[in-house]
Amino acid sequence: MPTLTFKREIPVRHEVDVFVAGGGPAGVAAALAAARQGASVFIAEGQACFGGMGTTGLVPAFMCFTDRVNFLADGIGREIYERMKQRADTPQDDPGGSVSINAEALKRVYDDVIEESRGIDFTFHTQVIGVETEGGHVTAAICAAKSGIFAVKAKAFVDGTGDGDLATWAGASSEKGDAEGNMMPGTLCSLWANVDWSRVSGRQDRNLAVAFADNVFTVHDRHLPGMWQVGEGIGGGNVGHTFGVDGTDERSLTEALLWGRKSLSEYEVYYKRYLEGFEDASLVATGALLGLRETRRILGDYVLVLGDFNNRAVFEDEIGRYNYPVDIHASTPSSEDFAKFKEEFKRLRYKDGESYGIPYRVLTPQGLDNVLVAGRCVSSDRFMQGSIRVMPGCYITGQAAGVAASIAAGSGTDIHAIDVKQLQSKLKTMGAYLPHAQ
Repeated sequence: MPTLTFKREIPVRHEVDVFVAGGGPAGVAAALAAARQGASVFIAEGQACFGGMGTTGLVPAFMCFTDRVNFLADGIGREIYERMKQRADTPQDDPGGSVSINAEALKRVYDDVIEESRGIDFTFHTQVIGVETEGGHVTAAICAAKSGIFAVKAKAFVDGTGDGDLATWAGASSEKGDAEGNMMPGTLCSLWANVDWSRVSGRQDRNLAVAFADNVFTVHDRHLPGMWQVGEGIGGGNVGHTFGVDGTDERSLTEALLWGRKSLSEYEVYYKRYLEGFEDASLVATGALLGLRETRRILGDYVLVLGDFNNRAVFEDEIGRYNYPVDIHASTPSSEDFAKFKEEFKRLRYKDGESYGIPYRVLTPQGLDNVLVAGRCVSSDRFMQGSIRVMPGCYITGQAAGVAASIAAGSGTDIHAIDVKQLQSKLKTMGAYLPHAQ
């Protein structure tokens, strides 16, 4: 492939204590946590709002904030939860423990919490496109926006991109997928009108076999997570899969988005013809972002593994605890892969009050001294990514990364060497659930 050398002098527009790449749930939590510790913060958000998959991507549910006994995503996670309960116009908690999302309400909640917080500057439509490094030390993030390319210098950096972009560009190692490189499929989430929720009951996948026999679907995808009520007569669809997508490849993303929009016309037929309460349902919007469940897992000082889930692990350097089941969507639509998914999802889950610890070391990439990761890309094996990837988990790791970044920036300490007891103390003051921290 031909190459060229691209050189420019660009302005340094901001110099802050903490730079946050991405304003999704992990990035928002990190920025708020750092600012509340007195750090100056800049957030670069590539979309038109904060929230990532829960807003721009139209993902219809947060999943569980609690273990039904303890509020695990406490602190900033609870603040978001409570504000949503006050603002949204529909009951959110379902018997399964997930919490539905009114995307417009969530956008306004994120706007409010960020704008009310002193010390945070941000711009939307701002993509992080690279970093400047000196050895394992990042000195600046390079951003591209409508006004051009610019740099942000910072003392500490938090990667909240979900894909580990900033950490990877800085030199961190990562893994993707299973041993063969297969990754979970994506989903183009959607918004539906005219759903009669009073008549909706039962599993939404119950008539898929009939629809397959009637040739409704191009792909016989047996896994249908379904539609959540997100407003009066409104449904949020976690419907269909884009198999074979690699969220770190723009061509793969392009193909997946094209297929996702095509496939939803088939699901509209299914819902209207085969399920009660959806006869008049109408597909009104698809997400501007493809819902991605899996890309890079950055290699940190510790890798959270399935054994930690099975053992309900406790760590001396815990920064939180979580409990979502291991939820690895099948990489192919085959009946064999779907059966494996169902068995794992049924087996790898907890009873009420059970959880696993999240050590600080999963936030600290090997070889980098001032970069932390938060959200879906933290250091874990594939099983644990299948659990920790959901939004309340992102609040937990983002909050801890923000506090740790503020400590590192304020003291000039290597992120691998910060006082974990000090970190835990600050997190507990913010409300974090840390029952094993002294």
